[in-house]
Amino acid sequence: MGRRVRHAVGAVMRLANLGGRAVLITGDRALDVFDAGGFGPDPMAVLENWAAFTAWARSAPAGSPFDPALLGPPVPRPRQVFAVALNYPPHAAEAGFEPPADPLVFTKFPTCIAGPQETIELPGDRVDWEVELVAVIGRGGHRIAETRALDHVAGYTVGQDLSERRVQALGKPPQFSLAKSFPGFGPIGPKLVTEVAPDAAITCLLNDEVVQQASLADMIFGVPELVARLSAVCPLLPGDLIFTGTPAGVGNRRTPPRYLTAADVLTSRIDGLGELRTRFRATPPWTGAGRESTSRSVS
Repeated sequence: MGRRVRHAVGAVMRLANLGGRAVLITGDRALDVFDAGGFGPDPMAVLENWAAFTAWARSAPAGSPFDPALLGPPVPRPRQVFAVALNYPPHAAEAGFEPPADPLVFTKFPTCIAGPQETIELPGDRVDWEVELVAVIGRGGHRIAETRALDHVAGYTVGQDLSERRVQALGKPPQFSLAKSFPGFGPIGPKLVTEVAPDAAITCLLNDEVVQQASLADMIFGVPELVARLSAVCPLLPGDLIFTGTPAGVGNRRTPPRYLTAADVLTSRIDGLGELRTRFRATPPWTGAGRESTSRSVS
Protein backbone atom coordinates (compact mmCIF):
# COMPACT_ATOMS: atom_id res chain seq x y z
CA MET A 1 0.00 0.00 0.00
CA GLY A 2 2.81 2.44 0.70
CA ARG A 3 2.67 5.28 3.19
CA ARG A 4 -0.60 6.51 4.60
CA VAL A 5 -2.54 9.34 3.03
CA ARG A 6 -3.19 12.18 5.44
CA HIS A 7 -5.50 15.15 5.37
CA ALA A 8 -3.61 18.36 4.62
CA VAL A 9 -4.09 19.56 8.20
CA GLY A 10 -2.57 16.42 9.71
CA ALA A 11 -5.85 14.85 10.84
CA VAL A 12 -8.09 12.21 9.29
CA MET A 13 -11.00 13.77 7.41
CA ARG A 14 -14.23 12.04 6.45
CA LEU A 15 -16.28 13.40 3.57
CA ALA A 16 -19.72 11.97 2.84
CA ASN A 17 -22.79 12.43 0.67
CA LEU A 18 -25.80 13.05 2.90
CA GLY A 19 -29.00 13.27 0.91
CA GLY A 20 -27.08 14.52 -2.13
CA ARG A 21 -25.11 17.19 -0.25
CA ALA A 22 -21.44 17.12 0.74
CA VAL A 23 -20.85 16.88 4.49
CA LEU A 24 -17.89 16.51 6.82
CA ILE A 25 -18.42 13.68 9.30
CA THR A 26 -17.04 13.95 12.83
CA GLY A 27 -18.16 11.08 15.02
CA ASP A 28 -21.96 11.04 14.91
CA ARG A 29 -22.22 14.56 13.52
CA ALA A 30 -22.31 15.95 9.98
CA LEU A 31 -21.48 19.45 8.80
CA ASP A 32 -23.01 20.70 5.55
CA VAL A 33 -19.95 22.19 3.87
CA PHE A 34 -21.93 24.49 1.58
CA ASP A 35 -23.83 26.06 4.44
CA ALA A 36 -20.68 26.33 6.57
CA GLY A 37 -18.01 27.17 4.04
CA GLY A 38 -19.48 27.64 0.58
CA PHE A 39 -18.10 24.37 -0.86
CA GLY A 40 -20.41 22.13 -2.85
CA PRO A 41 -23.23 21.46 -2.18
CA ASP A 42 -22.63 18.70 -4.75
CA PRO A 43 -19.91 16.29 -3.51
CA MET A 44 -18.35 16.40 -6.98
CA ALA A 45 -17.87 20.18 -6.67
CA VAL A 46 -15.93 19.66 -3.44
CA LEU A 47 -13.53 17.28 -5.19
CA GLU A 48 -13.03 19.80 -8.00
CA ASN A 49 -11.82 22.31 -5.38
CA TRP A 50 -10.01 19.86 -3.15
CA ALA A 51 -6.99 21.94 -2.09
CA ALA A 52 -9.08 24.92 -0.97
CA PHE A 53 -11.61 22.65 0.70
CA THR A 54 -9.03 20.79 2.80
CA ALA A 55 -7.45 24.09 3.86
CA TRP A 56 -10.85 25.41 5.00
CA ALA A 57 -11.69 22.18 6.84
CA ARG A 58 -8.89 22.89 9.35
CA SER A 59 -11.23 25.02 11.45
CA ALA A 60 -14.60 23.55 10.51
CA PRO A 61 -17.03 22.89 13.40
CA ALA A 62 -18.46 19.45 14.16
CA GLY A 63 -21.98 19.88 12.78
CA SER A 64 -25.22 18.20 13.87
CA PRO A 65 -26.49 14.63 14.41
CA PHE A 66 -27.48 12.86 11.19
CA ASP A 67 -29.22 9.74 9.94
CA PRO A 68 -26.66 7.28 8.43
CA ALA A 69 -29.46 5.75 6.33
CA LEU A 70 -29.36 8.91 4.19
CA LEU A 71 -25.73 8.43 3.12
CA GLY A 72 -25.22 8.04 -0.62
CA PRO A 73 -22.06 7.29 -2.60
CA PRO A 74 -19.35 9.75 -1.49
CA VAL A 75 -18.40 10.18 -5.16
CA PRO A 76 -21.76 10.01 -6.94
CA ARG A 77 -20.75 10.78 -10.54
CA PRO A 78 -17.11 9.95 -11.31
CA ARG A 79 -16.02 10.60 -14.87
CA GLN A 80 -13.65 7.62 -14.97
CA VAL A 81 -13.81 4.35 -13.01
CA PHE A 82 -10.76 2.13 -13.29
CA ALA A 83 -10.48 -1.38 -11.88
CA VAL A 84 -7.59 -3.79 -11.42
CA ALA A 85 -7.74 -7.57 -11.85
CA LEU A 86 -5.68 -10.18 -10.01
CA ASN A 87 -4.06 -7.73 -7.58
CA TYR A 88 -3.88 -10.23 -4.68
CA PRO A 89 -1.78 -13.37 -5.29
CA PRO A 90 -4.29 -15.81 -3.70
CA HIS A 91 -7.06 -14.47 -5.95
CA ALA A 92 -4.82 -14.93 -8.99
CA ALA A 93 -4.16 -18.49 -7.84
CA GLU A 94 -7.84 -19.35 -7.34
CA ALA A 95 -8.53 -18.02 -10.84
CA GLY A 96 -5.79 -20.27 -12.27
CA PHE A 97 -3.29 -17.54 -13.17
CA GLU A 98 0.18 -16.46 -12.13
CA PRO A 99 0.38 -13.09 -10.37
CA PRO A 100 0.68 -10.47 -13.12
CA ALA A 101 3.90 -8.59 -13.80
CA ASP A 102 1.94 -5.48 -14.76
CA PRO A 103 -1.46 -4.21 -13.58
CA LEU A 104 -4.39 -5.72 -15.48
CA VAL A 105 -6.77 -2.79 -15.93
CA PHE A 106 -10.40 -2.62 -17.06
CA THR A 107 -13.19 -0.11 -16.50
CA LYS A 108 -16.56 -0.01 -14.85
CA PHE A 109 -19.02 2.39 -16.46
CA PRO A 110 -19.81 5.28 -14.08
CA THR A 111 -23.57 4.66 -14.07
CA CYS A 112 -22.96 1.54 -11.96
CA ILE A 113 -22.01 3.59 -8.88
CA ALA A 114 -24.32 3.18 -5.87
CA GLY A 115 -24.36 4.01 -2.18
CA PRO A 116 -23.43 2.11 0.98
CA GLN A 117 -26.89 0.76 1.88
CA GLU A 118 -28.46 -0.07 -1.47
CA THR A 119 -30.86 -2.77 -2.61
CA ILE A 120 -29.55 -3.83 -6.01
CA GLU A 121 -31.38 -5.68 -8.76
CA LEU A 122 -29.99 -9.06 -9.81
CA PRO A 123 -30.09 -9.17 -13.63
CA GLY A 124 -29.14 -12.85 -13.74
CA ASP A 125 -28.42 -15.91 -11.64
CA ARG A 126 -24.61 -15.57 -11.55
CA VAL A 127 -23.96 -12.29 -9.77
CA ASP A 128 -20.70 -12.49 -7.83
CA TRP A 129 -19.02 -10.38 -5.12
CA GLU A 130 -15.56 -8.74 -4.94
CA VAL A 131 -14.77 -6.46 -1.99
CA GLU A 132 -12.18 -3.80 -2.86
CA LEU A 133 -10.34 -0.76 -1.60
CA VAL A 134 -11.28 2.21 -3.80
CA ALA A 135 -8.89 5.16 -4.17
CA VAL A 136 -10.43 8.55 -5.00
CA ILE A 137 -8.51 11.14 -7.03
CA GLY A 138 -8.54 14.63 -5.53
CA ARG A 139 -6.06 16.45 -7.74
CA GLY A 140 -5.94 15.45 -11.37
CA GLY A 141 -2.84 14.98 -13.43
CA HIS A 142 -1.14 13.29 -16.36
CA ARG A 143 2.09 11.28 -16.12
CA ILE A 144 2.18 11.52 -12.35
CA ALA A 145 5.39 10.28 -10.76
CA GLU A 146 4.94 7.38 -8.35
CA THR A 147 6.78 9.36 -5.66
CA ARG A 148 4.13 12.12 -5.94
CA ALA A 149 1.13 9.91 -6.59
CA LEU A 150 -0.40 10.12 -3.12
CA ASP A 151 -0.46 13.91 -3.37
CA HIS A 152 -3.16 13.38 -6.02
CA VAL A 153 -5.30 11.03 -3.92
CA ALA A 154 -8.10 12.62 -1.88
CA GLY A 155 -8.76 9.46 0.11
CA TYR A 156 -10.22 6.00 0.18
CA THR A 157 -13.55 4.25 0.48
CA VAL A 158 -14.92 0.71 0.53
CA GLY A 159 -16.20 -0.72 -2.74
CA GLN A 160 -17.81 -3.80 -4.26
CA ASP A 161 -17.01 -4.82 -7.82
CA LEU A 162 -20.15 -6.86 -8.50
CA SER A 163 -20.14 -9.02 -11.64
CA GLU A 164 -22.71 -10.99 -13.63
CA ARG A 165 -20.50 -13.94 -14.53
CA ARG A 166 -22.77 -15.29 -17.27
CA VAL A 167 -22.56 -11.97 -19.11
CA GLN A 168 -18.84 -11.78 -18.39
CA ALA A 169 -18.33 -15.11 -20.15
CA LEU A 170 -20.00 -13.99 -23.38
CA GLY A 171 -17.32 -14.03 -26.05
CA LYS A 172 -13.54 -14.16 -26.07
CA PRO A 173 -12.05 -12.22 -24.36
CA PRO A 174 -14.59 -11.94 -21.54
CA GLN A 175 -16.95 -8.93 -21.29
CA PHE A 176 -15.41 -7.43 -18.17
CA SER A 177 -16.73 -3.87 -18.35
CA LEU A 178 -20.21 -4.84 -19.52
CA ALA A 179 -20.68 -7.55 -16.90
CA LYS A 180 -19.52 -5.27 -14.08
CA SER A 181 -21.61 -2.21 -14.96
CA PHE A 182 -25.26 -3.07 -14.38
CA PRO A 183 -27.06 -0.47 -12.23
CA GLY A 184 -25.77 -0.69 -8.67
CA PHE A 185 -22.79 -2.92 -9.50
CA GLY A 186 -20.32 -0.41 -8.02
CA PRO A 187 -21.51 0.39 -4.48
CA ILE A 188 -19.05 2.60 -2.57
CA GLY A 189 -18.98 4.27 0.84
CA PRO A 190 -19.94 4.98 3.46
CA LYS A 191 -17.46 7.88 3.46
CA LEU A 192 -14.32 9.10 1.75
CA VAL A 193 -11.58 8.88 4.40
CA THR A 194 -8.26 10.61 3.85
CA GLU A 195 -6.17 7.93 5.55
CA VAL A 196 -6.10 4.14 5.65
CA ALA A 197 -3.54 1.90 7.33
CA PRO A 198 -1.37 0.10 4.75
CA ASP A 199 -2.07 -3.21 6.48
CA ALA A 200 -5.78 -2.65 7.20
CA ALA A 201 -7.98 -5.75 7.09
CA ILE A 202 -10.36 -6.06 4.14
CA THR A 203 -13.33 -8.40 4.66
CA CYS A 204 -16.47 -9.54 2.87
CA LEU A 205 -19.30 -11.42 4.60
CA LEU A 206 -22.14 -13.18 2.83
CA ASN A 207 -24.90 -13.14 5.41
CA ASP A 208 -22.92 -14.22 8.51
CA GLU A 209 -20.16 -16.12 6.70
CA VAL A 210 -16.75 -14.57 6.06
CA VAL A 211 -16.06 -15.28 2.39
CA GLN A 212 -13.09 -12.93 1.79
CA GLN A 213 -10.47 -11.68 4.21
CA ALA A 214 -6.99 -10.28 3.64
CA SER A 215 -4.70 -7.34 4.39
CA LEU A 216 -4.27 -4.37 2.09
CA ALA A 217 -0.54 -5.07 2.41
CA ASP A 218 -1.11 -8.19 0.29
CA MET A 219 -1.80 -6.18 -2.86
CA ILE A 220 0.72 -6.68 -5.65
CA PHE A 221 0.40 -3.12 -6.95
CA GLY A 222 -0.18 -0.44 -4.34
CA VAL A 223 -2.08 2.79 -4.86
CA PRO A 224 0.99 4.93 -5.72
CA GLU A 225 2.05 2.57 -8.50
CA LEU A 226 -1.51 2.28 -9.83
CA VAL A 227 -1.90 6.08 -9.95
CA ALA A 228 1.41 6.41 -11.78
CA ARG A 229 0.66 3.59 -14.24
CA LEU A 230 -2.86 4.80 -15.03
CA SER A 231 -1.90 8.46 -15.36
CA ALA A 232 0.92 7.53 -17.72
CA VAL A 233 -1.85 6.76 -20.23
CA CYS A 234 -5.01 8.58 -19.10
CA PRO A 235 -5.10 12.03 -17.50
CA LEU A 236 -6.74 11.50 -14.12
CA LEU A 237 -9.56 13.83 -13.08
CA PRO A 238 -10.88 14.92 -9.67
CA GLY A 239 -13.36 12.32 -8.46
CA ASP A 240 -12.01 9.45 -10.58
CA LEU A 241 -12.19 6.08 -8.84
CA ILE A 242 -9.65 3.26 -8.81
CA PHE A 243 -11.01 -0.13 -7.67
CA THR A 244 -7.75 -1.75 -6.57
CA GLY A 245 -8.60 -5.46 -6.81
CA THR A 246 -10.13 -8.18 -4.64
CA PRO A 247 -8.76 -10.91 -2.35
CA ALA A 248 -9.46 -14.59 -2.79
CA GLY A 249 -12.87 -16.01 -1.98
CA VAL A 250 -15.16 -14.92 -4.81
CA GLY A 251 -18.27 -16.96 -5.49
CA ASN A 252 -17.48 -18.43 -8.89
CA ARG A 253 -14.28 -20.04 -7.54
CA ARG A 254 -16.04 -21.91 -4.75
CA THR A 255 -16.96 -25.61 -5.03
CA PRO A 256 -19.75 -25.60 -5.97
CA PRO A 257 -19.96 -21.99 -7.19
CA ARG A 258 -22.09 -19.70 -5.04
CA TYR A 259 -23.86 -16.66 -6.45
CA LEU A 260 -25.96 -13.91 -4.90
CA THR A 261 -29.70 -14.27 -4.39
CA ALA A 262 -32.49 -11.98 -3.27
CA ALA A 263 -32.26 -13.55 0.21
CA ASP A 264 -28.62 -12.49 0.74
CA VAL A 265 -27.04 -9.57 2.59
CA LEU A 266 -23.49 -8.70 1.53
CA THR A 267 -21.31 -6.83 4.04
CA SER A 268 -18.07 -5.30 2.79
CA ARG A 269 -15.70 -3.62 5.21
CA ILE A 270 -12.19 -2.22 5.52
CA ASP A 271 -10.78 -1.30 8.92
CA GLY A 272 -10.85 2.46 9.40
CA LEU A 273 -13.11 3.09 6.40
CA GLY A 274 -16.42 1.55 7.50
CA GLU A 275 -18.69 -0.88 5.71
CA LEU A 276 -21.27 -1.37 2.97
CA ARG A 277 -24.41 -3.43 3.55
CA THR A 278 -25.87 -4.44 0.22
CA ARG A 279 -29.18 -6.23 -0.29
CA PHE A 280 -30.65 -7.64 -3.48
CA ARG A 281 -33.91 -8.18 -5.30
CA ALA A 282 -34.81 -10.29 -8.30
CA THR A 283 -35.50 -8.65 -11.65
CA PRO A 284 -36.23 -9.96 -15.15
CA PRO A 285 -32.98 -11.48 -16.49
CA TRP A 286 -30.65 -9.71 -18.85
CA THR A 287 -31.61 -10.54 -22.45
CA GLY A 288 -28.51 -9.55 -24.42
CA ALA A 289 -27.73 -11.72 -27.40
CA GLY A 290 -24.78 -14.06 -27.49
CA ARG A 291 -23.51 -17.40 -26.27
CA GLU A 292 -21.56 -18.12 -23.16
CA SER A 293 -17.87 -18.75 -23.71
CA THR A 294 -15.78 -21.38 -21.98
CA SER A 295 -12.85 -18.96 -21.64
CA ARG A 296 -11.55 -18.41 -18.11
CA SER A 297 -12.38 -15.19 -16.31
CA VAL A 298 -9.59 -13.43 -14.43
CA SER A 299 -11.52 -11.17 -12.03
